[in-house]
Amino acid sequence: MSYKIIGKYIKNLNFNIPNPKTFFLLSKNIANYKINIDIKSSQAKQNIIEVLTSLSLNPTRNDFEKINTKIIFSTIVELEGNRLTKEEMKKIILVEVPSKIYPELRKIFIFLFENSGFKDVKISETVDFEELYKMKKVQ
Repeated sequence: MSYKIIGKYIKNLNFNIPNPKTFFLLSKNIANYKINIDIKSSQAKQNIIEVLTSLSLNPTRNDFEKINTKIIFSTIVELEGNRLTKEEMKKIILVEVPSKIYPELRKIFIFLFENSGFKDVKISETVDFEELYKMKKVQ
């Protein structure tokens, strides 16, 4: 699989804590929220694709205050060489690119929380995108 990352940037960033009550409840109950990861892609032009990797924090139960925290990170990828199979493309988009950019994306997300007064946000240092890909194929 041959590709190179030719650009990356924060495409969209939402970090909204609606009021002090939500802030204090979130501070006490941060463990009751989970991180969601989503990956989408689109073709920008021939041999150039945009991979959008998003991280968001959502409550695990409906009775918790809602906050709006989501970052969408765009990675522009140039595909090199001969035509890739559909399976090779999927692997680049869903495994290779997210694995490369995840440490940077995680760092940005944690920075936002820590600088908003939340020191106990636990976001896994690594994500096994290969395993997620295999699980998705089985479904």
